[in-house]
Amino acid sequence: MSLRIYNTLTRSVEPFVPIEPGHVRMYVCGMTIYDLCHMGHARMMMAFDVVYRWLLASGYRVTYVRNITDIEDKIIRRAVERGITIRALTDEMIAAMRQDLGAIGAAQPTHEPRATEYVPQMLSMIGTLEDKGLAYRATNGDVNYAVRRFAGYGKLSGKSIDELRAGERVAVQEGKDDPLDFVLWKAAKPEEPEDAKYDGAYGPGRPGWHIECSAMSCALLGERFDIHGGGMDLQFPHHENEIAQSEGAFGHPFVNYWLHNGFLNVDNEKMSKSLGNFFTIRDVLQRYDGESLRFFMLRTHYRSPFNFSDANLDDARTALRRLYTALDGVAVPAENRAIDWAQPQAAAFRAAMDEDFNTPGALAVLFELASELNRTRSTDTAALLRALAGTLGVLQQVPKAYLQGGAGLDAAAIQALIDARAAAKQAKNFAEADRIRKELAAQGIELKDSPQGTSWVRT
Repeated sequence: MSLRIYNTLTRSVEPFVPIEPGHVRMYVCGMTIYDLCHMGHARMMMAFDVVYRWLLASGYRVTYVRNITDIEDKIIRRAVERGITIRALTDEMIAAMRQDLGAIGAAQPTHEPRATEYVPQMLSMIGTLEDKGLAYRATNGDVNYAVRRFAGYGKLSGKSIDELRAGERVAVQEGKDDPLDFVLWKAAKPEEPEDAKYDGAYGPGRPGWHIECSAMSCALLGERFDIHGGGMDLQFPHHENEIAQSEGAFGHPFVNYWLHNGFLNVDNEKMSKSLGNFFTIRDVLQRYDGESLRFFMLRTHYRSPFNFSDANLDDARTALRRLYTALDGVAVPAENRAIDWAQPQAAAFRAAMDEDFNTPGALAVLFELASELNRTRSTDTAALLRALAGTLGVLQQVPKAYLQGGAGLDAAAIQALIDARAAAKQAKNFAEADRIRKELAAQGIELKDSPQGTSWVRT
């Protein structure tokens, strides 16, 4: 069985065939970097981190581009509010983003271009669109894309221009010939800071959001590439507009496979600051470790709605601990072994992942292996469990270190209480021994007695 991917463009699951054999080129729309990453961003970044890792595990060479939008209205407003330069704000937020994504185990992409580094390429593409009659200069100084002049507009969203137009409830903005037209180049306003203005053939200004991704993807991956991903909310208008720009400029298909991850809800409601259910990644990491958060997100298929709640996160953390507990005490090599994909559980894992990155199905195989490991304590089973989990970015810590990790008493203090409990039992002071066990339990420490002695884990 070979990899099959759900393609939003065709609305079907299709066999994946890269343009260049053995090499996958993938672009994912990244962050508009004016604030800390929230859980919706984590959901999207994780979805495509899984795609990236599985492509690598499948033997492909992958060129993975995830952009950073570092010039945009919200960024400008936030920098002005804080009294700092745009560059100072975006550098700060990029560093925070990388720290947060690192905490949940998201791998760095091959390229992470900043939009401000590709303004010349954007201006060049705008010029090509203007030469082809697909862009026009507006009376307010902007340059806009003329949507009705591109015959394929609406094919990603599955709607005709007239259907999209019927959904509009706003007046035509200044300088636009049609409400669906979108800005390619924004003319600078006198009140805007100087570091928000770029020189070009159209006068001082800055690029529109949509043109950024068309230009950066072309510069780093070519005029046509394999996979373009992002959140479901980007399907229209952002990705629809990217298609119009790139195919309008180059005259041939832009992307072969379009992938979109499902929305994130909080306790079955849309995450929103107004509802008081808005969480940054850092908010969540104050209460849960990064691997538990990653494992939590793996339990939902990337295209399905993702429901965030403390109860679901607690359940995921408990499930992850079950896997680490199975591995605890079984010697496995520090480096993962090469996976024998003919082995039955490995084949089942691969079949799940090859069916549109079915992580819930893949995790079910890991729990089957954990059950077998609990019975057999087999080194080979443990090695396979760890290696398969590694393709998803989990179970790579030393089991004991994970199970004993977290806030609260340090290891020395815990061991001192264990020793005191052992001394109490030796003196037949069972009431004191029981009191120490309860004291540790109240602080999230579970003791495990065996003929070899007493060990502990955090609950």
